[in-house]
Amino acid sequence: MARKEWTHDAVILGTGQAGKPLARALGRAGWRTAIVERDRVGGSCVNYGCTPTKTLVASARVAYLVRRAGAYGFTVGEPGVDFPRVMARQREIVERFRRGSQQGLEQTPNVELVFGEGRFTAPYRIEVERGSGERRELAAPKIFINTGTRAAVPPIAGLEHVPYLDHASLLELDRLPEHLLVIGGGYIGVEYGQLFRRLGSSVTIVQRAPQLLAREDEDVATALQDILREEGVALYLGAQATRVRREARAIVLDVRTSGGSVALRGTHLLVAAGRVPNTDRLRLEAAGIETDARGFIRVNDRLETSVPGIYALGDVKGGPAFTHISYDDFRAVRSNLLEGGAATIRQRLVPYTVFTDPQLGRVGATEKELQAEQREYRVAQLPMAHVARAVETGETRGFMKALVDGKTGQILGCAILGVEGGELANMIQIAMMGKLAYTVLREAVLPHPTLGESLNNLFMTLDG
Repeated sequence: MARKEWTHDAVILGTGQAGKPLARALGRAGWRTAIVERDRVGGSCVNYGCTPTKTLVASARVAYLVRRAGAYGFTVGEPGVDFPRVMARQREIVERFRRGSQQGLEQTPNVELVFGEGRFTAPYRIEVERGSGERRELAAPKIFINTGTRAAVPPIAGLEHVPYLDHASLLELDRLPEHLLVIGGGYIGVEYGQLFRRLGSSVTIVQRAPQLLAREDEDVATALQDILREEGVALYLGAQATRVRREARAIVLDVRTSGGSVALRGTHLLVAAGRVPNTDRLRLEAAGIETDARGFIRVNDRLETSVPGIYALGDVKGGPAFTHISYDDFRAVRSNLLEGGAATIRQRLVPYTVFTDPQLGRVGATEKELQAEQREYRVAQLPMAHVARAVETGETRGFMKALVDGKTGQILGCAILGVEGGELANMIQIAMMGKLAYTVLREAVLPHPTLGESLNNLFMTLDG
């Protein structure tokens, strides 16, 4: 295509955590940039994921602390949960973040925000259809796809006839579920399961794998399972949901377990059984863009697709589905296109936090992965009940675990299931990035009494 036929220097599909900052960076660098959004600016994180769920987690934690007030020397009654106000609070925060994101794009020079559904008509050509049916063609030598994922719909008989919830529609509830059934024991299932239990719902989680958070080590998953059961969450592990139906005002979920079949009755059903990419309506075949069998876009180490000049960023390319990974994809592309860099996504650390309470902070390898690689490693482990700051604040559930190379002493990974576990895992990640031996953290002078100071004691467990 001749240069004079380009309408822009770059077109971005999606305003998520890679698309939005990339549009602003390109615009500031003088690139004429169009960014296309089908629905709401901000992507899943702002609208359906991080922002609303962590806001709800915070509200649920207040209810939890009120119920525990006696342990701190206070006499109070059962908290009265104003569920409409709880939901209104998260919507207000989401709207504030979304509005800020949109204004940031609209105020950036050389950036045009285009609302509508974008799809390829040829390599480097995008047709945008607006709600009115109006169509507009965009063309650019650089195109970036940041369209994310959506909730998968598992093949369960009768599901199409039941008004089930996903992570997005659940946020529109205005009445607290009496009994929430959850299909899926991943990050979404456990976070929502615990927070709704704390708000007053009965909660049952059905997980096909033999443990929650199937990729975690068994000891980590078991400890989290014990915490959820302690709070009254019912768990069916190694169980398969086979059929769902309505009976009067109840939703009935038939579940096959190792001990036989059981019919679970609830008032609401949340389906949190994985994600599928938003690629099915992009007409990728018109551009010759390759995908894997599940529809995720194939990319190289620099995030370029099978078509030169067309890139995929964030969840739509598969791999770790975290906001900070999407943002790091943006940084890599910015470095390579605007700064003359040679950034790749090869061998980057993938940290994450599961925002249960206590949090699970994770980075690096698990024991399962090291065993599969036949790596020599040592385990440093410390119960949170042995952490002074945790005892003082009454937050002693969980434990800390770090994996250390048996020869070099470098830290290979960690799992921190405990109060502010995500923040503690961040500290270990920084040590890993600096390739520090565990002995550096063992001997570090850290303020007392802090949670971070517990890293001294954690790594002292390797001395015995």
